[in-house]
Amino acid sequence: MSRARQPPLVTGISPNEGISWTKVTIRGENLGTGPADLIGLTICGHNCLLTAEWMSASKIVCRVGQAKNDKGDIIVTTKSGGKGTSTVSFKLLKPEKIGILDQSAVWVDEMNYYDMRTDRNKGIPPLSLRPANPLGIEIDKSRFPQKDLEALFPGMSADFTSENFSAAWYLIENHSTTSFDQLKMAVVNLKKQANKKNEGSLAYVKGGLSTFFEAQDALSAIHQKLEADGTEKVEGSMTQKLENVLNRASNTADTLFQEVLGRKDKADSTRNALNVLQRFKFLFNLPLNIERNIQKGDYDVVINDYEKAKSLFGKTEVQVFKKYYAEVETRIEALRELLLDKLLETPSTLHDQKRYIRYLSDLHAPGDPAWQCIGAQHQWILQLMHNCKESYVKEQKGKDMFFPMLDLDGDVRPSPIGHLSQTASLKRGSSFQSGRDDDWRYKAPQQVVFVDKLTKLVVSQLPNFWKLWISYVNGSLFSETAEKSGQMERSKKNARQRQNDFKKMIQEVMHSLVKLIRGALLPFSLREGESRQYGGWELKSELSGQWLTHVIQTVRLSSESLTALEIPNDMLQIIQDLILDLRVRCIIVTLQHTAEAEKEDWVVDNEGLTSLPSQFEQCIVYSLQSLKTVLDCKPGEASVFQQQKTQEDVCQLSIGIMQVFIDCLEQLSTKPDGDIDTAHLSVDVSSPDLFGSIHEDSSLSSEQRLLIALSNCRYLERHTFLNIAEHFEKHGFQGVEKITQVSMESLKELDQRLFEMYIEAKADPIVGSLEPGIYAGYFDWKDCLVPAGVRNYLKEALVNIIAVHAEVFTISKDLVPRVMSRIVEAVSEELSRLMQCVSFFSKNGALQARLEICALRDTVAIYLTPESNSSFKQALEALPQLSSGTDKKLLEELLNKFKSSMHLQLTCFQASSSAMMKT
Repeated sequence: MSRARQPPLVTGISPNEGISWTKVTIRGENLGTGPADLIGLTICGHNCLLTAEWMSASKIVCRVGQAKNDKGDIIVTTKSGGKGTSTVSFKLLKPEKIGILDQSAVWVDEMNYYDMRTDRNKGIPPLSLRPANPLGIEIDKSRFPQKDLEALFPGMSADFTSENFSAAWYLIENHSTTSFDQLKMAVVNLKKQANKKNEGSLAYVKGGLSTFFEAQDALSAIHQKLEADGTEKVEGSMTQKLENVLNRASNTADTLFQEVLGRKDKADSTRNALNVLQRFKFLFNLPLNIERNIQKGDYDVVINDYEKAKSLFGKTEVQVFKKYYAEVETRIEALRELLLDKLLETPSTLHDQKRYIRYLSDLHAPGDPAWQCIGAQHQWILQLMHNCKESYVKEQKGKDMFFPMLDLDGDVRPSPIGHLSQTASLKRGSSFQSGRDDDWRYKAPQQVVFVDKLTKLVVSQLPNFWKLWISYVNGSLFSETAEKSGQMERSKKNARQRQNDFKKMIQEVMHSLVKLIRGALLPFSLREGESRQYGGWELKSELSGQWLTHVIQTVRLSSESLTALEIPNDMLQIIQDLILDLRVRCIIVTLQHTAEAEKEDWVVDNEGLTSLPSQFEQCIVYSLQSLKTVLDCKPGEASVFQQQKTQEDVCQLSIGIMQVFIDCLEQLSTKPDGDIDTAHLSVDVSSPDLFGSIHEDSSLSSEQRLLIALSNCRYLERHTFLNIAEHFEKHGFQGVEKITQVSMESLKELDQRLFEMYIEAKADPIVGSLEPGIYAGYFDWKDCLVPAGVRNYLKEALVNIIAVHAEVFTISKDLVPRVMSRIVEAVSEELSRLMQCVSFFSKNGALQARLEICALRDTVAIYLTPESNSSFKQALEALPQLSSGTDKKLLEELLNKFKSSMHLQLTCFQASSSAMMKT
């Protein structure tokens, strides 16, 4: 078994540096047993096996390929030894580029001119090429002001290709901070470049040695022929001989080279034609290349080729060049039309618009394509807005219960703002739509969905429109790096001239947005003739306050997004006016819808109140809370109460709310269920049926309902209305004192009416029973027996009064003194009248009358008023005075007997009961 061979080892390479495809000789050990054994060879990471020629186990010849690395090892791989190693390395040099003005023995294709400014091959005019760094050291641009340099070197230039080149200016501008050592290095570099130029002629001659050798061989052949002919004997003088020899040489040369020279002329003409075709193939192929690049969308390549052709052949007098250049101009004109059409297409992105504008600018398109694009975008935005309105109006008229969406999302691109826009998406919402989903669009009124979509459309489109104008103003449409200062200056000049026109465009968009929203929500605010263009909605009912609040939030967010674009405030003022009108209308509608009453359940608490006052207060508070976002002023917004008319309208509506509640309270207190009139009340879509489910407890009488209403009125006057006034003041309402005053007066009038109705219902039966009771059993004051006690009619009257006391006490303790005092006044007044109508009292009759009057007066003493005291006094004055002590004693005994026998019944009239009642 043979021993395995050692892996290859490279110990030398000659040369050890060079450009690609340099032929090198590799030396080493164990480089293979033969050509078949060599299976791998890499230099600087590039596979060179295809060019490798195996010479021996210690020598290989190959060519260096396009290596990946600038410097690397030489690795040889064989079947017998495997992958080897290297002790040396090869350095790959970059090929030196031949400039247009450098001498060369070979033809340099003009398509391969190397642009040292961009460090890449580029088809540009050759004379525009120049070295970017002639000194060969690092450039450090100074911040020295250009104006100061121009003043310091008048009439000079820092461009080293200029006739007025100033070296000092160049050093200040590019090497102000360069060290002295680096400047010395720059001098060495300049000397090397100068020596290289001096050696150029010699190198050129070396490159053409083969041509010189061919010419030398031809001259040698001619000389030998002449020598052979000169050996002949020629008569004549030496001069004649020399002439003959020269003639023969000439003829012989012509004979020898006539065919060769003929072929050479044909070859030269063919070569010249091929050289022309090769040298100017760029122009000859340009029309076809332009068409191909246009089809592929490589407009940058077309523009670069056109600029190059224009600089080279724009002023040519050669007919063939003129013909081809005319073809180029024809295709460029078609490209201008194509780009202009693409620029004016809608929809399009801001990036595409800028790109097409720059293309047209580079192609020197006539007119102002940027302004044409701005005008087209303006008209497109207006058309989108009106199409949006027409779509929703058409759908509303076609299907009342179905609200489809106008799918514009596919036609528009959201702006970054959106921030502005959405930033995209925009976060719309309100107090009643937190966490909503897309289903809200099918539940919302058509006008609300339209406003939401319209504002989204404007916020998504206007930012690009505005940014296009800003780019037009600052000149960045043509260049981001100020490379095209002339175009930028022209753009800025045009922008200044058209500033007012663009302002009118923005104002027209804002006016259309505002009027379209007004046509949907506030049609009464449009002028005559505008309703058809901006309106057309079928307004079956006005939107509720909650939907208006949502619309206000939507418009506010849109205004904030537009303000973020730094659009001047005077252009957006019309939106602020719309928001103010919507806020005022929302307040008016909300207050109108608040003029409602909750159902009365007639459940009385310990204080004689029902839930009606608290429900009314909660209703007011809820309405005011729903208006909080509307009443609060965002930055730039004015107060809704700044106008006097708005203050008056809000004040009257607030008074109307209170009045409607008072009227409802009266109806609930005085009418049966079926007689309640709710036709005058507006119904909010978010509120339940307030009166459809009212049902009274069958155990409640009309008098009890009156007492409950009186108790509620008392609470409303002392608490509820005052609390509501505080809420109005808290939310900035104007005229709160007037609202409270008018409401209190109306409430007091209702209270008085209800009180009189109750007194009439309770006092009339008691008063009416006195006269029949007095004369029952044919009683006569003129002829009656000695009094034995208080008669039954008075006891019955007291029992009826006690029943009233119990009824009132059950409902509201606070109402007892007020009601009992009026009942006692009515009874005492009637009793006084009856006593004054008696023409004559006997002694017993007078004693009986005095007993009954005193018994009644003493029983209800705690409820006596000046009026009832006066009535009792008049009744007693109508009676004859007691003359004997016996009568007085009898009167006192009978009174004590009455009070003792009815002690239990008369407990409610005692002072302790009253005191307990008042606590």
